[in-house]
Amino acid sequence: MSRPPFELQRIDHVVLRVRDAAAMQAFYCDVLGCREERRQDDIGLVQLRAGDSLIDLVDVAGKLGRMGGGAPGEEGRNMDHLCLRVGPFDRDAIVAHLHAHGARIGEFGSRYGAEGEGPSQYLFDPEGNLVELKGPPAPL
Repeated sequence: MSRPPFELQRIDHVVLRVRDAAAMQAFYCDVLGCREERRQDDIGLVQLRAGDSLIDLVDVAGKLGRMGGGAPGEEGRNMDHLCLRVGPFDRDAIVAHLHAHGARIGEFGSRYGAEGEGPSQYLFDPEGNLVELKGPPAPL
């Protein structure tokens, strides 16, 4: 089996189809610290900088969004979850920040990620997408 002529390096961007673009942008910017990098209102796209990556928000009522079919909801999600590597990982500070912003918090645990096993806090964005905040690998 031949190998591709390239090596995967990292996630470049994730695209979320959203019902309420303003609420989603506020969540990803105000709660998780993204910043708006680029927007194309004519097609319903806002691109948010998330560290070295982008999170694209596509309004389901916009030109791009309509091409993807019905909006995500309780019975059908866009994805299983989005994992964001964060640092430093101070769970108490993270949970206090999420509570202060009214975020719905999910389970905490040790989970395996790109750098190995380490702390992980689940939460939900305003449209019910599961987001994981992943800390560094636990020392051996």
